[in-house]
Amino acid sequence: MVSTNYAPEHTGIGPYSTQIAEHLAASGADTHVLAGMPHYPAWRVGEGYAGRWRMCEVRGGVTIHRRRHTVPPRQTALRRALFEASILTHGILAPPRVRPDVVLTQMPSLAGGVLGDRLARRAGVPHVVIVQDLMGAAAEQSGIQGGGRVAGLAGGLEGRVLRGATVVGVVHESFVDRVTAMGVPRERVHVVPNWAHVKGPSGDRALTRQRLGWSERDTVVLHAGNMGLKQGLDVLVEAARLAEQEGAGVRMVLMGDGNQRERLQQLAADVPALSFLPPADTEEFPEVLAAADVLAVTQKASVLDMSLPSKLTSYFMTGRPVIASVAAEGGTAKEVLRSGAGSVVAPEDPKALLAEIRSLADDPERASRLGAHGPRYAERQLSSRAGLDRITALLRLAQRPAGGDGS
Repeated sequence: MVSTNYAPEHTGIGPYSTQIAEHLAASGADTHVLAGMPHYPAWRVGEGYAGRWRMCEVRGGVTIHRRRHTVPPRQTALRRALFEASILTHGILAPPRVRPDVVLTQMPSLAGGVLGDRLARRAGVPHVVIVQDLMGAAAEQSGIQGGGRVAGLAGGLEGRVLRGATVVGVVHESFVDRVTAMGVPRERVHVVPNWAHVKGPSGDRALTRQRLGWSERDTVVLHAGNMGLKQGLDVLVEAARLAEQEGAGVRMVLMGDGNQRERLQQLAADVPALSFLPPADTEEFPEVLAAADVLAVTQKASVLDMSLPSKLTSYFMTGRPVIASVAAEGGTAKEVLRSGAGSVVAPEDPKALLAEIRSLADDPERASRLGAHGPRYAERQLSSRAGLDRITALLRLAQRPAGGDGS
């Protein structure tokens, strides 16, 4: 497997890469991962890994080959390009000394895609790519400084990797048209949704709220996960400012890390109704989510078909209603509405967001009804067993002889 993100990263793509690799290892496969140094979502190298150029470690029966790369604390197109270039260069100079039977690459890392393609071609084996985010679309839609200039280049490289893959998996059907527009035959594209990689809450909700200092009188709206550009989290700051001015009894909480956290803290310095929490560990994470009254997912208005927030699978497990401040025509809105677990409001519109928060606070029965749909949807569509079985099926499909029936 080639995946820049891997454990101990506990949000984003890392948990999925880890569970896939450990599942394959548990199934008897000699599983190796070419990974970067842990850095997400804080965008700084994790403790115990800083200063290391190369290292090999074993986790959950998986051998992980780590290679050093740059870690930009602030995202611009140039810094992202240097990040990708450093991953690619080090991966080419020091590939794992393993001859694979199949290569599985997790994108959005363009460098990871190129490395996976190179490893598969050199070994003469199938290359399976799982598209978590579309980098060309990300450069175009996310608002990253200088992104418009590199969108075409990133999209071109991305398309070359995907066209060369034996099989392409996409985590949402909204990605299919863009991938096929890159020249990938439709029959090689398969939808493989992510799954709920955290357990549902099991603790005492009231005690968790008390520990966090959340009053039962307040409606607590929580955003958990990466604080990056594409999330457009300014809308939560401004909604909190409005709520405070109007005495609405709403408390906004941003939990996690990311390259926009410091800027958001500065922006919210005069907004007592908004507070920040550090990332929660794996055990605590679902308890904190469930302690909130509403879970928020936000994106810039320009974000349509470049990514699907991995936080949604965790949100659905908690039994709390979700408000999505996202473009109505995008994949995130479709997933929230399909789950029945939440509502969609216009992106980058704090008034619309606050109005929907108030609506849920004034109608507890509706809030409970929406929240109850989440765990049912997760159990029906997002179980880890179903998700891992879909990945295993992709690998088997890729390894079938040309024209064979796989028997």
